[in-house]
Amino acid sequence: MGASLQIYVDESGDLGWSFDQPYGKGGSSRYLTIAALLVPDELDHLPRRKVKDLYRYGKWDIKREKKWVEMSNDARLTFAKNAVALSEKHPEICYKAIIVSKQKVAENFRRDSNKLYNYMIRLLLLDEMAKHPHVTLIPDPRSIKVQNGNSLHHYLEMMLYEQQANTQLETVIRDSKDCLCLQFADMLAGVVGSCYEFRKREPYAALGRHIPVTNLFFS
Repeated sequence: MGASLQIYVDESGDLGWSFDQPYGKGGSSRYLTIAALLVPDELDHLPRRKVKDLYRYGKWDIKREKKWVEMSNDARLTFAKNAVALSEKHPEICYKAIIVSKQKVAENFRRDSNKLYNYMIRLLLLDEMAKHPHVTLIPDPRSIKVQNGNSLHHYLEMMLYEQQANTQLETVIRDSKDCLCLQFADMLAGVVGSCYEFRKREPYAALGRHIPVTNLFFS
């Protein structure tokens, strides 16, 4: 990959812990997925182009963000195939994901869900961040603060320092409705999360070998 890397992060599922009812009917998701799109600065336009193509394909309103949960099965599979084509043509563009089986998460993580989120981000991205002199992280805005007052940015800076990495980390907050690459990351998270949560396997079967998934707290 190039010297300067952009990482877009989004998630599928929630940070709730109510498992006595089905998900979406009073209960929380059983899984939490975080997915990342890693793209060199000079190729940042390519994932954006794929999302624009999907809007045209689906005849969606470009003024309204299309979330994964609103997409048809056909559009989901089209995204997965387009993401595969992009990765195969430009191997410098990478996808990564990590998924937690929430019902097996320890109580100390449940008391502060942001600690779980930050821990997942660390496992997912820290080693890759350490390879680059400059990284721009564009995460879901809801994940920035942790309970003790430190930000995700400062947490990752500390982890990079402990790893003796020379990475300059920049964190940029973007609203996904104005950022097509974040929408791409949302769709990546949807591909993985819906496979585990709802057994919607077809998009994941298409994209699976191009998005390595780390399973956490599954046993």
